[in-house]
Amino acid sequence: MLGMLQRFFSLGAAALVAATFLPPGAAADARERKTPHVVPRASGPIRIDGVLDEEAWRGALSLELPFETDPGENIPSPTRTVCSFTADAAKVYVGCVATDPTPGRIRARYADRDTAFPDDLVGVVLDTFNDERRAFEFFVNPLGVQMDMVQDDVNQSEDSSWDAIWESAGRITATGYEVEMAIPFTSLRFQRGDGEQTWGLDVVRMWPRDRRFRIALNPKDRNVTCYLCQTSKITGFGDAEPGKNLEIDPTFTATRSMNSTTAAGDLDLEDSSYEPGLTARWGFTPNLTWSSAINPDFSQVEADAARLDVNEQFALFYPEKRPFFMEAADLFETPIQAIYTRTLADPDWGTKLTGKEGRNALGAFVVKDGTTNLLFPGSQESSLGSLDAENLSAVLRYRRDLGKSSALGAVVTSRQGDGYSNQVAGIDALIRPTTVDTLRLQWLGSATAYPDAVAAQFGQPTGTLRDDALLASYVHDTRNWAAQGSFQSFGPDFRADLGFVPQVGYGQMEAAGEYRWYGDASRWFNRMTAGAEWHETNDAAGNLIVRELEGSFTLDGPKELVLSPGVGARTQVYNGVAFDQSFVYLYFEMNPGKNSFIFLDSGYGDRIDFSYAPAPGQARQGRQLDLAPGLRYHFGRHVRLNLSYAFRRLTLPEGELFRANLTDLRLAYQANLRTLVRLILQYGDVEYSPLLSIGQTGGRDLFTQLLFSYKLNPQTALYLGGTDERTDSFAGATLDALEPTGRAIFFKVGYAWVP
Repeated sequence: MLGMLQRFFSLGAAALVAATFLPPGAAADARERKTPHVVPRASGPIRIDGVLDEEAWRGALSLELPFETDPGENIPSPTRTVCSFTADAAKVYVGCVATDPTPGRIRARYADRDTAFPDDLVGVVLDTFNDERRAFEFFVNPLGVQMDMVQDDVNQSEDSSWDAIWESAGRITATGYEVEMAIPFTSLRFQRGDGEQTWGLDVVRMWPRDRRFRIALNPKDRNVTCYLCQTSKITGFGDAEPGKNLEIDPTFTATRSMNSTTAAGDLDLEDSSYEPGLTARWGFTPNLTWSSAINPDFSQVEADAARLDVNEQFALFYPEKRPFFMEAADLFETPIQAIYTRTLADPDWGTKLTGKEGRNALGAFVVKDGTTNLLFPGSQESSLGSLDAENLSAVLRYRRDLGKSSALGAVVTSRQGDGYSNQVAGIDALIRPTTVDTLRLQWLGSATAYPDAVAAQFGQPTGTLRDDALLASYVHDTRNWAAQGSFQSFGPDFRADLGFVPQVGYGQMEAAGEYRWYGDASRWFNRMTAGAEWHETNDAAGNLIVRELEGSFTLDGPKELVLSPGVGARTQVYNGVAFDQSFVYLYFEMNPGKNSFIFLDSGYGDRIDFSYAPAPGQARQGRQLDLAPGLRYHFGRHVRLNLSYAFRRLTLPEGELFRANLTDLRLAYQANLRTLVRLILQYGDVEYSPLLSIGQTGGRDLFTQLLFSYKLNPQTALYLGGTDERTDSFAGATLDALEPTGRAIFFKVGYAWVP
């Protein structure tokens, strides 16, 4: 079967090459030629203060946003927005006047960067390579809070982890609000060359009222899956000077930590560390960037959101937050996640090259890691391990744009340690023969060798493990309906130790379809979707692992309502025992008022106890209830509360096996655009039945973090904070009986020097 599918992959790649050479008129997604708007040179200086009163704005390119693209479908905008564009040799300037018929309903709060998306906002999407595949997005709320992202049309995603250095300001007026932005050319990447540049452009305003209205410069055809292919064009910037395009970011981190060394929970001084670090970024061409770091600022002050990991079959995924790895992160994405930088736990140094030259996109990095974290995947479960040993990790990612919107890529990863190695190499293809059809293909091969002691400790095979992984998916996505089918296969000895592949030794077939109905602000719904999905997974020997059929319905409506119930049935095999299962779930979210947001994620149904497998042919299941409600509330413009709670209970026929509770509270005071004080409390509580559990132990733990930060920009920032961790070793302890296990205070300062 695998050999047949590999031949299918080769045929698909050949079809891609053939499609590339179709004459332009034969392409089903041929688009009308667009006349670019000309961005004039600024006639004078502009001060970024949220007041568009400079002479330079009078001669700027002025564009009105005429369309409401959601929930309405390219209907006239319900409110007026005009944005102006001009540029000098160093920056492109954007100024927007957003009129509002009810200014008192404007949502605008002071917030940390990249967190003000629920507010009113306006911004620009700049396809600086004019390749209709990747764009930079710059948004601000009415108070000037910055949000920047990368729009990736290849993977059809937005990544808010990218941070650029730019200026913004905003102010609320009697008729709405005004914002100004100054985006340095050094913060952008664009095609090098003499003369004027031509870029893709969209301008978007989000207007959250009873509905969340999307107002835009360009109409959006719902029968076209690509977004950037529908943007307008701007031309100009002929005298753009990238300058030295050099940024040097020194950092200094000081930490004092204490851990418990006695059963009574006494804290002893364990470590005081003082670590200078240095990161340098050099855009040696406008489109290629090299960065390198010695003792780098790889640390993160943002605590991960707490998640229940009780009775999970496979390892949980956590997003990357460290700036070095977030730079151009979209270039490293592949259909199978072969690159997952959270596996790099304690880097000593790193160097990285990213960019695009013509139709060729490149990403590469090398990192020396002081700790080797390992994920051991299987067909039924995965486990984690860690070695106190160094490794050298390297990644190379290449992508070649083909035709209008297709691409061919390759990836290589390598991880080498003392007696340990893992290499992965493969190719992938994205084929878009029409505006509504997408075919994705990927093949990966791996070779892995563990030291004998590690293989024995974690139950892994000895010798060199070699195997393959394959993915093929097809999607037909139109305005009203969509259908997709996919196949993926992972050999039992496949390992992607620099990626995230928690399950191997299986093959899976999947088919899904959905139908959509559209409304607008004049109706009781924005959109309704009814869908069904089937998939079947078998192990390498062809034995069933799981077969599932699921139906779902989603309603989008007033108050930014999302209501999504679903029901399903499956047959699942665990440890040689087959179980018939049924389940229901419900997701709900809503903005009941200007300052509040609520959600609920819940499910109930049959669930296997994945910790119970005393011998082959033995397994058990019960009924599991999951409830995860949450609340976000703004107290005025400066204070925000985020509260989430998760509850999980598994009940066997003999009685309740466990119940788990997890609370995550985050209270933030944003004094202004730069100053933040935040408190995080995470409290977990797990109780097991002593009669029904086999070796499981419960307990309670409390994590507290208090943080003060002051940011001039993403790299020039000061952090001061402390953490406290408490736990118990037995179920039933009260909160005041929790013993301290760790305490730390930290100070970190960074500075972005741009010579």
